Amino acid sequence: MIRNGLEPWHLLILLVVVLVLFGSRKLPDTARALGKSLRILRSESRALRAEHESPEAGGDAGSARGTG
Repeated sequence: MIRNGLEPWHLLILLVVVLVLFGSRKLPDTARALGKSLRILRSESRALRAEHESPEAGGDAGSARGTG
């Protein structure tokens, strides 16, 4: 029954519904908040990745210091 997931007119209807629900005044603020959230998420994931990589290298040195 559903062969072509989303067609261009589906996206147009979705855009109109979003505009009606949120209004044109709220959309820039919402987009700004979404961008800020994505930047925070990206920086946190980088920090977690760096934290995950750093204990592997530092873990050996830390255990050597603890025994010596």
